[in-house]
Amino acid sequence: MNFDDSFDPDHAPGTPAATRALIAARLRLRHLNCIVAIAQERTLARAAARLNLSQPAVSKTLAELEQWAGARLVERGRNGAALTAAGEHFLRYALDVRRAVEASASALTREDLARVQSVRIGALPTVEAAVLPPAILRVQAVMPQLGVKIHSDSNSELLRALKAGEVDLMIGRMAEPASMQGVSFEYLYTESLAMAARAGHPLARAGAAPTLEDALAYPLVIAGEQTAPRHHTEAFFESRGLALPPGCVETQSAAVARAVVQASDAVWIVPLRVVEQELAAGALARIEVPAPHGVEPVGMLRRTTVPLSDAAQAFMEALREAQGGEGKGGGKD
Repeated sequence: MNFDDSFDPDHAPGTPAATRALIAARLRLRHLNCIVAIAQERTLARAAARLNLSQPAVSKTLAELEQWAGARLVERGRNGAALTAAGEHFLRYALDVRRAVEASASALTREDLARVQSVRIGALPTVEAAVLPPAILRVQAVMPQLGVKIHSDSNSELLRALKAGEVDLMIGRMAEPASMQGVSFEYLYTESLAMAARAGHPLARAGAAPTLEDALAYPLVIAGEQTAPRHHTEAFFESRGLALPPGCVETQSAAVARAVVQASDAVWIVPLRVVEQELAAGALARIEVPAPHGVEPVGMLRRTTVPLSDAAQAFMEALREAQGGEGKGGGKD
């Protein structure tokens, strides 16, 4: 009997290594593009439109991936399509491969030498105006041609965008441990809340000693639901046996809140950094009543599985300098 000296029992049919080799031979860029498009578009119909394919074609490609994975990668429901834990895990590697392919194509065409760099930043609405401008000015002072693209949204939506590769860096808060898989957090500062109103507000006059009950006699402007400032505002009121009064203006837009406050006697419960410059300039006045205590730390979040570009690294360094020193890392997966 003749034996093949090249036979490797670890790669015999049916072994894990043989299965991996079979999948690797069949896996194509279209499979990676499919999972990335679904993660970013969150419906199969929009993913198909983005890929210029029919929806059945996208469904077939997804079915192939799920067959190979032996697990469901996407959950479909009334609210669209969302990646499962297995899908999130596969997405990390799909993004890495796509980025490597794009870099290889640029290297072949020498496009990378001529391309103007850009960095995509996701930031909370209560953070962007106070934190980003100094960092943008710093980084563009040393990289004048660097493009900076800002995307503002809720913390959960920004975290989704970060994992899907839609932003390079996120300025926000830590989420629950399950949502921080594959994401690191570097501390920048701890945010505290304050009460602010227009200049000349009755509660801000010299010698005034307002109480919380005095502030509640005026309309309130507060953060929207499912945000850290809103959670701490509600907890603060509950600790004093009070409920949020009717008629509150709820918004995530600092611009809307600022306009309402400056045109009325409304009192704004707001992260202090959002209004620091207006308070210093006298455009707004601080209402000196007890306010909700500090909320979760704010920091820089990035994916741990993806190397940062030079532009993103430069922006992180500019953020550290703008905040007065090095942030301290934490929460790394």
